[in-house]
Amino acid sequence: MESLTKKRTKAILIDLAISSVVTAGVEYLLRKKVKNELVHALVTPTVVMWGLEYAQLHCGGQTIGYKKMGLALESVEGSALTTEQIVKRLLYRDTKSTLDLWKNRVSFEGEAGAVLPHDVFAGTIVRER
Repeated sequence: MESLTKKRTKAILIDLAISSVVTAGVEYLLRKKVKNELVHALVTPTVVMWGLEYAQLHCGGQTIGYKKMGLALESVEGSALTTEQIVKRLLYRDTKSTLDLWKNRVSFEGEAGAVLPHDVFAGTIVRER
């Protein structure tokens, strides 16, 4: 595994931990109003994770995990990330990219870990800062 991929993995774990804490708080507030367990098990954690990640990437191109690991997400052209790029990246990463990893792990990393399949799909690249 490339060193950049290891940093990306650590960054997503940091973001996941933060998202889990926020999700616990949101679920505490929603538990009395929403009785459907499907919402609490699938919808709330996904919406919280995507919402936090979208807000952070839209405001500065970095999540808290990326900042701690010294990484930044940029557009391939060097311009600021667009809403479309962020949403495409989030959706692809949590659906098709996971299946791609299971099917063909050997060709998963590109450019020394800077480009994963969801980055190619969204036109983004991760750089060290």
